[in-house]
Amino acid sequence: MTKILIIAPSWVGDTVMAQPLFMRLKQRFPDSRIDVYAPYWVAPVLARMPQVNEIILNPFGHGQLRLFERLRAARKLRAAGYDQAIVLPNSFKSVLIPFLAGIPQRTGFVGEMRYGLLNDARPLDAQAYPLMVERFALLAEPRHQMLTRPVPPPRLRVNDNQRDATLLRLHLSSQQPIIALCPGAEYGPAKRWPEAHFGQLAQSLHKQGFQIWLIGSAKDQLIGAAVNATSGGVCRNLCGQTTLDEAIDLLSCAASIVSNDSGLMHVAAALNKPLLALYGSSSPAFTPPLSARAHIVSLNLSCSPCFKRECPLGHFQCMVKLTPEHVQNQFSTLNCPKIEV
Repeated sequence: MTKILIIAPSWVGDTVMAQPLFMRLKQRFPDSRIDVYAPYWVAPVLARMPQVNEIILNPFGHGQLRLFERLRAARKLRAAGYDQAIVLPNSFKSVLIPFLAGIPQRTGFVGEMRYGLLNDARPLDAQAYPLMVERFALLAEPRHQMLTRPVPPPRLRVNDNQRDATLLRLHLSSQQPIIALCPGAEYGPAKRWPEAHFGQLAQSLHKQGFQIWLIGSAKDQLIGAAVNATSGGVCRNLCGQTTLDEAIDLLSCAASIVSNDSGLMHVAAALNKPLLALYGSSSPAFTPPLSARAHIVSLNLSCSPCFKRECPLGHFQCMVKLTPEHVQNQFSTLNCPKIEV
């Protein structure tokens, strides 16, 4: 049996995009065991992937070296006898654990000061592989071999009993069709559609007979509250009231989803839900939602994508001018229920 350790990314969306790598490894090595070393906040996503055998929690935060603690963690991993480690982040620190654990084959892309630590360090042809999901999946192939295309899309599992328990705890019902809005984006405000726009859209959809659920992390509570206020209180603001595990359950209940470019957008795509993905400062050319049921909504202004956390020009027109009416018109591209009122 081939034992493989994956060093996972620190972002939810990036972790979703790692699943096709796991799928390809299972194709190449059907009897392999794939364990993932990951921060606790992305673990619920990994738990929904059938290819993952065990999640080993990474206790080291961003920028923390803590060398002696890494040595202790590496000793535990050495005893597991992994044959290969695949390191997805490009940082120096991310490869320290598999190096100190003495894992024989340590695979990853050439990055900051990684020569020697990676003994299977691969150059990246960014033009040949423009998508992050392709870059991750490429690391499943033997060195110098081209990527096997098409890359399969991520697909997360949903347990019906667990989903029902989440609905029960939050006193929610899925009997009336639901539209989920994901108004947050941890990277920064330049990725976020204005709260007033979300609120206006919610009000209009509510009048059509939909339940409107706002879904996000604890950091999105104030954003959710602002959306609900501008909607006239028609939303159920669930931002900060769920774990990521529960948020996945709730998104799986939705007839369709409207989301900023965020981790939850990638989760929605991996659940194969009808999805409107709102883009302004970022670009779907690198990290698009990986689903045929996703529709990208963008004005494609000359100043975007700028990839900044805040609008460098101060006007935020890429999102402000993306009106609620424009977004609502895009629902015709989705296969979601129509309600007669």
